Amino acid sequence: MPQRPRLTPAIADVRRAVRDWLATYVPLPDGSQDPTARPAPRLLVALSGGPDSTALAAALAFEAPRHGAGVEAGAIVVDHALQAGSERVAEEAAEQARGLGLSPVLVKRVEVGATGGPEAAARAARYEAFGQALRESGASAILLAHTLDDQAETVLLGLARGSGPTSLRGMEPASHGFGRPLLGVRRETTHAFCADSGLAAWTDPQNSDPAYTRVRVRDVVLPMLERELGPGVAEALVRTADQLREDSDALDHFAEEQAEELADHAEAGISLDVRGLAANPAALRQRLIRLAVESEFAVSLSRAQTLEVARLVTDWHGQGAVHLPGVTVVRRGGILHFEAVATP
Repeated sequence: MPQRPRLTPAIADVRRAVRDWLATYVPLPDGSQDPTARPAPRLLVALSGGPDSTALAAALAFEAPRHGAGVEAGAIVVDHALQAGSERVAEEAAEQARGLGLSPVLVKRVEVGATGGPEAAARAARYEAFGQALRESGASAILLAHTLDDQAETVLLGLARGSGPTSLRGMEPASHGFGRPLLGVRRETTHAFCADSGLAAWTDPQNSDPAYTRVRVRDVVLPMLERELGPGVAEALVRTADQLREDSDALDHFAEEQAEELADHAEAGISLDVRGLAANPAALRQRLIRLAVESEFAVSLSRAQTLEVARLVTDWHGQGAVHLPGVTVVRRGGILHFEAVATP
């Protein structure tokens, strides 16, 4: 029987984060149901072999069987095949997952393309493998080991790129089949967890390659901000993301309520009442426009495109139609018509 590690502050913090996430997002069984007739919920950890995901895997292996729903915990290891020896690294991570008691343990070797640059291409290949793993294993979610530091880097990158509230709200603790139990845990804590637990973790050389923007934010920009502005910058960025997420969720909710009153479906698309749009503040008006286009045509508008449509309401002087990807927006009287562009 493996020797149980001493409960250090780092081990306690990571386990507590996983336990709290399970308590929030994995419902307990209904007491009226026969527990033997209910399949146990299954989760997979996305395991790279690095310290963050290794700590998450070990904490989940400990906490899952203690959850009242009897959670089954497995792992998915993605081999991006971008470095020499990647197959060995993936197999060692898988072996460590089996040693922790995780089951099933899936290993997926992917082919990374070039679309969108190396980071985006690797991410696309990885998430495609995650989707396959969910289907094959019957798991309800994949847990990702993003930490508080990752969240701060994401928010800072969003600020620098002017990405708007969707990016500034940061990563969600749970969304679309993915969970992130460690968003409140510092990276140094996951590293200490592995050291205290006697778990060997792989160091990905790409995590220190300054060719990657996120690496420069991690190794140069955030330390510089903390040096010049004082400690606590990462935590402040995460608090900002939390507040923006709450505000953004509220505005999205109000927009959906307003859309029920202002929108009418037509054969060629959807229409919005101009007077109703004009009566709303800019934040809601622009959300209504984006919501109409996204829900009807599955097209996400940039801020510039949204503002161009909004000018048909707020700066109306008889201008012509606004042409968006696959969609034409034209004002006739007091109505904005969003119409699909006919394909030749």
